[in-house]
Amino acid sequence: MNTMAIPEVTERSEALFNPELLKKFDINGPRYTSYPSADHFHKKFGEPNYLAALKRVGLSQDPVSLYFHIPFCANICYYCGCNKIITKDHARSAKYIDYLAKEIKMVHQAIGAQKKIPVTQLHWGGGTPTFLSHTEMTELMDHIHQYFDLLPGGEYSIEIDPRRITEEDIALLAKLGFNRISLGVQDFNSAVQEAIHRIQSIEETLAVMNWSRKYGFQSRSIDLIYGLPKQTPQSFKQTIDRVIEMAPERVSVYNYAHLPHIFKPQRRISAADLPSSADKLDMLSNTISQLADADYVFIGMDHFAKPDDALAIAQKERRLHRNFQGYSTQAECDLLAFGVSSIGKVSDCYSQNMKTIDEYYGAIDHGHLPVLRGLKLNQDDLIRRELIGELMCQFSLDAKSFSGSHDINLPEYFAKEYQELKALEDAGLVVLNDYDINVPIKGRLLARRVAMVFDRHLRESKALGIYSKVL
Repeated sequence: MNTMAIPEVTERSEALFNPELLKKFDINGPRYTSYPSADHFHKKFGEPNYLAALKRVGLSQDPVSLYFHIPFCANICYYCGCNKIITKDHARSAKYIDYLAKEIKMVHQAIGAQKKIPVTQLHWGGGTPTFLSHTEMTELMDHIHQYFDLLPGGEYSIEIDPRRITEEDIALLAKLGFNRISLGVQDFNSAVQEAIHRIQSIEETLAVMNWSRKYGFQSRSIDLIYGLPKQTPQSFKQTIDRVIEMAPERVSVYNYAHLPHIFKPQRRISAADLPSSADKLDMLSNTISQLADADYVFIGMDHFAKPDDALAIAQKERRLHRNFQGYSTQAECDLLAFGVSSIGKVSDCYSQNMKTIDEYYGAIDHGHLPVLRGLKLNQDDLIRRELIGELMCQFSLDAKSFSGSHDINLPEYFAKEYQELKALEDAGLVVLNDYDINVPIKGRLLARRVAMVFDRHLRESKALGIYSKVL
C-alpha cells in the first residue's frame, strides 16, 4: 500500500488546464479501465481458463463486484459506441433476463460457493438498463439475491435514460436497493441533440434528479460529451451551467471519439459539423473553470466530484480504484460480469462474454459459460497494473513502498521507463523525487499519457491508432 500523502487536488482550474502541454501530448492512448487493455484479449483464453479463475475466487471469502450489461435501447443515439440492441419489443428483454439468470447460476456453481457470495459493488450498464419493465428489473434483482448478498454500505448503481423515467421507476429502483444513479445527458443544446438523435429536455432531467433525492439515493452523476456535432464553446458552456444548477455529486465529461469506421451509427454524423480542435480545447478549459468555481474536485481523466462525495474522499484517503465500471471507492476486488459483451476481472484473469446475443444464448443453451476471449496476467502484468492504477487514481507513486510490496527495485525494474519519464519531467508532466513519481496539477489531464510509459503491451504492439485521444 502506498502511504505517501496524495498531492492536494483542489488547486484552481488555471493550473489544471495547461494548453501548451495539452496540445503537445494529446495523442491516442488506452483509457486504462484495465491493464492490459481489452484489445490485448485473445480467443486462446476460453471457458476452461475462466472456470479455473472462478474456482480461485471460491477459495476467498472477500466480497466481489458485479456488472450486468443490459443491451436494449428504444432509440439509437448516433454518437454511441456501446454494444446495444435497438428495439421496443419487451419479449426480447424478458428472454434476456431468463438467460442472465442461467448465467448467474452457472457462475455461482463454478465458484463452488456453499452460500451467498458477499457483494460491495453492483452496476447495471447498457444500453439502457431502465428499458426493462418493473417486472423484469425485479426478477433480475431476485436472481441476484438468490446467489449474492449485497452488503450494507456498498455502491449499487444503475445507468438511467431520463427521457423514459417516471417517479414510479425511481421509487422501484430505490426499493430494489440501488443507491446511485448515472444520468446520460451529453448536451442540452437543441441543435446538438437533433444532430445526435437524442432529444432530452432540462425539465425531464431535473425531474429525475429531484425524484432520486426524494427516494434517498446517495449520489447522482451526469454524463456529458464535448466534441459533438453542432457544439460551440458558448453552447457547451451553457450546458455546464445548467448541470451545475442541478448540483449532481459527480460529473463526467467525455471527449467524443468520431470513429465511423468502427461504430456504424456515427456514419450519420457529418464530420463537417464537428467542432475544431481549438474549440474542443476551449470547451474543456471552460468546463474545468466552471466546475472548479462550483467547488467540484478533479478526480481524474473525465471525472469531477463534490468535495464531500465518496469519490473525492476516497481519492484524498488513497482508497480510489478504477475498473471497467470507472472510478470506485470500493477496495480492489474480483469483478464478475454478466450479459452479452460484458468484461470481468477474476483472480489474475480478464474474461469477456460473446458480443452477439445469438452467440451468448447459444453458449448457455449448450451448458457453457459464454466466454469469447480473455487474458491471463503474468507477474509483470500484475505489477504494471497496480502501478498504472496508482498513477490514474492517486496521481503519485511511492517507489520505496511499491518496491517493498512487490519485492523489486522499482528504478531497476523500470529502468527504460524511468528514462522516458525524465523526458516527461522536462516537459512538466511528472515530477520525480528519489524515484517517487508525482503527476502535478498541470499534468493530471494527461495522466493517461504518463501511464502509457509503463504499458509494455502498448510498447510492443505500437497500435495507437485504435485508441481515442487522451483528452
